[in-house]
Amino acid sequence: MGRFHVKKQDTFIDMTPMSDVMVLLLTFFMLTATFTKEEPVKVNVPGSVSDIKIPENNLLTIFVSPQGKVFMNMDNPTAQKAMAQNLVDNKKLDLNSAQLKQFSEVPMFGTPLNTIKSWLASGDKRNDILQKDPNAGIPCDSTHNELKDWVTAARQANGENMRIAIKADQNTPYSTIKEVMNSLRQIDESRYNLITTLKGEEK
Repeated sequence: MGRFHVKKQDTFIDMTPMSDVMVLLLTFFMLTATFTKEEPVKVNVPGSVSDIKIPENNLLTIFVSPQGKVFMNMDNPTAQKAMAQNLVDNKKLDLNSAQLKQFSEVPMFGTPLNTIKSWLASGDKRNDILQKDPNAGIPCDSTHNELKDWVTAARQANGENMRIAIKADQNTPYSTIKEVMNSLRQIDESRYNLITTLKGEEK
């Protein structure tokens, strides 16, 4: 007895709608993603069991390296430019409009006020200066404290809603962190966050 053979038909699936959806999703994520600034000076923060969220907007971050050098940035170029403009207006910083724009775009800064202009002019060597120059870092000791000038300028330029965070390396000397905290206390900045990595509670 002969067998019936069912003719197989090729199944065609139109993937065009799926590819359209993928392109739309990719475009959405690219447009809405927030890219973090690259930090020229690497800071390995200590662990903690606290899970307090650090605000992402209108944030002034103070970085303290393992060598005890102090650096800073604002979370957006407009706020960073406003901070520098405040220092220019108060005759503590000498930058023109083009240099202010340059300053607003740097991911991190940290040299004495009288060297900011030459640091900006160094172009591609800026990160090397922050990492290797022994004179790099914002002065914050008792005899020469420019950290207070920067934080005061940031507060005046960006308002009461600006938040402050300290991001110190786990190997940073405690004496430097204490100097940073004392500097903030002296200008009545008693509210700030310490940035750490989350770890499990010790048993």
